[in-house]
Amino acid sequence: MQTESVVLALGCVGAGFGVAFAFGRVRERALKAELSAREKDQEDRMRRESEAVALSFKVAAQDQLTRDRAELDKTYAAQRQELALEEKRLRERESLVNRQIERLASQETEVRQRAEELEGARGTLEKERTELRRMTMDIRAQLERIGQLDSASARTALLKEIERESARDAADLSRHILEDSRQRAEAQARKILATAVQRYAGSHTFETTTATVALSGEEMKGRIIGREGRNIRAFEAATGVTVLVDDTPNAVVLSGFDPVRREIARQAMERLILDGRIHPTRIEEVVAAVTVEMDAFVERAGEEATSRVGIPPVHPDVAKMLGRLHFRHSYSQNVLQHSLEVAHLCGLMAAELGENIQAAKRAGLLHDIGKAMTHEIEGPHAIVGADFIKRFGEPPDIVNGVASHHEEVPHENLLGILVAAADAISAARPGSRSESMTTYLQRLERLEQVAREFAGVEKAFAVQAGRELRVFVRPAELDDSEAYQLAQKLARKIEEELVYPGQIRITVIRETRSVEYAK
Repeated sequence: MQTESVVLALGCVGAGFGVAFAFGRVRERALKAELSAREKDQEDRMRRESEAVALSFKVAAQDQLTRDRAELDKTYAAQRQELALEEKRLRERESLVNRQIERLASQETEVRQRAEELEGARGTLEKERTELRRMTMDIRAQLERIGQLDSASARTALLKEIERESARDAADLSRHILEDSRQRAEAQARKILATAVQRYAGSHTFETTTATVALSGEEMKGRIIGREGRNIRAFEAATGVTVLVDDTPNAVVLSGFDPVRREIARQAMERLILDGRIHPTRIEEVVAAVTVEMDAFVERAGEEATSRVGIPPVHPDVAKMLGRLHFRHSYSQNVLQHSLEVAHLCGLMAAELGENIQAAKRAGLLHDIGKAMTHEIEGPHAIVGADFIKRFGEPPDIVNGVASHHEEVPHENLLGILVAAADAISAARPGSRSESMTTYLQRLERLEQVAREFAGVEKAFAVQAGRELRVFVRPAELDDSEAYQLAQKLARKIEEELVYPGQIRITVIRETRSVEYAK
């Protein structure tokens, strides 16, 4: 019984072990299947993740490629634009070079033609000299044969005759050359000046400075004078001008040679009259305030002038002196406005000639700056102004353009000639200047008197408001070549002795009249 129990127990244990083993095998297969499924899922997940990563990398790469392509397109577009601009600049430069080459070719052609003409004239002159030598030999032989003169006397007479003939031939040749050159130069200058004048439209100037201050009543004169004249003395001491209280109704006159001080005095007087408080302390305060404002206005006027012309700024001291021209007038023409006109005209003519436009404008604007200081420094305003701007670092070509525009110093460049031409245009155009009738008549009388001082002049008339001088000569005393020489001498004498705006045309007229009566 006990043995059976043991056997049964052992059988149960063996069955248990068998069941456990079978269950273990089943569990092992399940675990293997689960592991295999997990590995498969993990592989699928890893594959999907790798595909997602690859896709994201691909998308990122495509985005980066798109951005790089857009950036590259933008860079290419900028480069294409720069290349287009560079091609445009090259075409413009090529066009400018072609124009300059054409101009040089034209000038070379003119020079060659001129050289050919001179060579022809030289050949003609040599032929005339050869003919003259032959005629001289013939005349000498005739003189010795007919007059039985000795060799020295014949040589003297012959030399005088040759001298007269040579002088006449030289005068004719020089007149022909000068007239031809003058016609060419005048045609070119007329074209340039006409273009500049047509392109510049300046307003007529009739403004004049005034030193008259209106009063509200006659009692204000007494307040201006003050007790025992202390107010008027304080005003004159503060401003440096003279106050004239005369019989002019409701007005006082301010007199002073400095236009800036005169303007300060005028504004200060007007403010004192409006304020009503007129005593020495108040006068000094008002004059000091107006002086500060005037200094600022003068500097601002000079800076605005350079800005209007379109040139780089000048030195502040030069700008202040330039602004002082606002209060200067010449023949009733405002000098600052005149300087602006000259600057614009210089720029236009420089553009026509292919010169430096900025330098021409700068020289034109500063050409009359010496007029703002001529009462302080002795000398011609052109020289004074040139010395002034030279101290503040202006270039030598600008300094010479200012100094030489009245030909008081030699021209070192084209700027002085341009400034002189523009100065004459601005001063001579209608409405720009005015002068008193007495001065005008005296100038015309002196012009005719200078012409009548030459030998052989019969009559002289100043016409076209003094722009032309017509001189009639006696035909028996002067021949054609001498009349031509008279015109040259007369022009030089007028340039040396007379002062006049613009230029004067001199016309010498020689007329021969033959009168006969049929009986």
